[in-house]
Amino acid sequence: MNLANLMQYLPMILIVVVFYFFMIRPQMNKAKELKKFVAALKKGDKVITTAGMHGKIVELNETTFLLETEGGSKIRFDKSAVSLDASKTLA
Repeated sequence: MNLANLMQYLPMILIVVVFYFFMIRPQMNKAKELKKFVAALKKGDKVITTAGMHGKIVELNETTFLLETEGGSKIRFDKSAVSLDASKTLA
């Protein structure tokens, strides 16, 4: 394989590298940050779910949490339903 053949593949290699650093890596970091946020949830935290439900956590289980809304009703959600970006605005 000589230099001319390698130069043929250079644009494709550059596209893969750029795609990794601008798409895949930030998404992996965001997922890691969300996982850390969900693991740190505690009773009394105010959160927003991915469906847009605002409320305060009143009970936590291993995979679910009970959310109390403004009207006093309580709804059980899966922990994966918490939105990190929206919940940051509440702090």
